[in-house]
Amino acid sequence: MALWTVHGNGRRLVRDAVVASEERLSWPLTIGFGLQHLLAMFGTTTLVPLLTGFPLTTTLLLSGVGTLLFLLLTRNRVPTYLGASVAFVVPLGAAAGEAGASPAALLGGIVAVGLVVMAVGVAVKALGVRLLESAMPPVVTGAVVLMIGLSLAPQSVSWFSEQRVPAALTLGTIVLLTVLSRGMAGRAAVLIGVLVGWVYAVLAGDLVPERLDELAAAPWFGLPQLIAPQAHISVMPFVLPLVIVLVAEHVAHLKAVAAMSGRDLDPYVGDALISGGLATTLAGSAGGSALSSYAANIGVMAATRVYSTAACLVAAVGAIVLSFSPKLGALINTIPLGVLGGATLVLFGLLALVGARIWLDAAVDFADPVNLVVMGTAVIAGVGNLTLQVGELRITGLVWGSVGIVLVYPILRSLADARDATAES
Repeated sequence: MALWTVHGNGRRLVRDAVVASEERLSWPLTIGFGLQHLLAMFGTTTLVPLLTGFPLTTTLLLSGVGTLLFLLLTRNRVPTYLGASVAFVVPLGAAAGEAGASPAALLGGIVAVGLVVMAVGVAVKALGVRLLESAMPPVVTGAVVLMIGLSLAPQSVSWFSEQRVPAALTLGTIVLLTVLSRGMAGRAAVLIGVLVGWVYAVLAGDLVPERLDELAAAPWFGLPQLIAPQAHISVMPFVLPLVIVLVAEHVAHLKAVAAMSGRDLDPYVGDALISGGLATTLAGSAGGSALSSYAANIGVMAATRVYSTAACLVAAVGAIVLSFSPKLGALINTIPLGVLGGATLVLFGLLALVGARIWLDAAVDFADPVNLVVMGTAVIAGVGNLTLQVGELRITGLVWGSVGIVLVYPILRSLADARDATAES
């Protein structure tokens, strides 16, 4: 039995057609959509290991392997790409700076987080998705999706401001093709927009000289560096709160894809958490960054309406190939930050609106003070990146915003319901 059925004739798509997760287009087109996912994840997935001190090629390798593992364990039904999680940057930096943790000790913390996420997935699998939905109803998942999309806005704007002309060309190309094209060009708008901005930067001499030097010096073939983790209790207070962040991100990813594609993905929540936790555990055990689903890749799916897991597989294989070829990785790394800013400005915006769509589909009551206070406060904290200092521990807005939404909302909801029940009796 084939892993994917061919959508239509595999070569043409009507304007509003949706390519389902178990479908694919012709392989040349599927490779093209996979390249969009590869480019969407590349900037952040290469930035995170540079900020945390882990080997770049190792993170690329384990990102690709983790994505393949995710697709396998979710039985090819949940399209995703697992890239390096930005949420870990500040906590790992704090653990290294305040607790003196070595890279091996930081990796031990990542392994611990992955194992706990797996345990949550096993519990959801055994006890049913209602276990998680009681804590993460649509009002919560919609807020997490919205917060993730908007919290990345400063990064996108910062990249855009680095090189405004190629950024504007990229943004304009993506917007015009998405809105005006009725053919495949509209579906491939992200890839075409990045290529347009990249080519302009090459012709205008706007590429970063240091990256060109790295490209010239990089060998065509090289083995990723593997690092063994070590368990240190001093790291755990800094990283264990991130369990809630990863769980929230994985669940929000499923809810976002379900809202966009019109598919019920609730039966795969447990599998997604198990496979996502396993991917993070594997990454931490060999020297890679913690892995999570990517906002930019959800944006690619929203823009193209292609949810084929075959495209995600292509991106994963591409990341693995790049991990063994520093030359190819350095070539893609020459894409200017402005170009990435122009592309992500669209993709992160699309993701934020998917959060609003989850609320609309669930008919969330915004006259309810519990919804208004908790959601509004947490989203603004996440978007504004309000960082809290608790002793030696620094908690970013995305982290404590997610934790606050997931933990505080059910408590306040229960208190409000108990108050209403008392008033009626």
